[in-house]
Amino acid sequence: QVQPVESGGGLVQAGGSLRLSCAASGRTFSSYAMGWFRQAPGKEREFVAVIGWTGSSTSYADSVKGRFTISRDDAKNTVYLQMNSLTPEDTAVYYCAAGAVVTGTPSSYDYWGQGTQVTVSS
Repeated sequence: QVQPVESGGGLVQAGGSLRLSCAASGRTFSSYAMGWFRQAPGKEREFVAVIGWTGSSTSYADSVKGRFTISRDDAKNTVYLQMNSLTPEDTAVYYCAAGAVVTGTPSSYDYWGQGTQVTVSS
């Protein structure tokens, strides 16, 4: 089992950058695919990015492709989301999740963090 804990959210101006971190407890972290999702007020939770067990496989939502980068450091049990060129549409609570499958489907993930708020001002 792993327990993800997100950090790094905050308030940033449009065009700015933030790096989210997700530290996950548990000795089996490296065996999980790690995904980032986000949920804006009044909207469903949506896929942002996922990274596979070895880090060689990544996938992004079209809305963030070219602006966001997901990476992982298994020695630190941590996954990152580097977010550049942020827009107000990126405002949401960002969640980190661990699962057995490299997928963008939220229901496929077994362990979720509590989320971190990202607010982008115009």
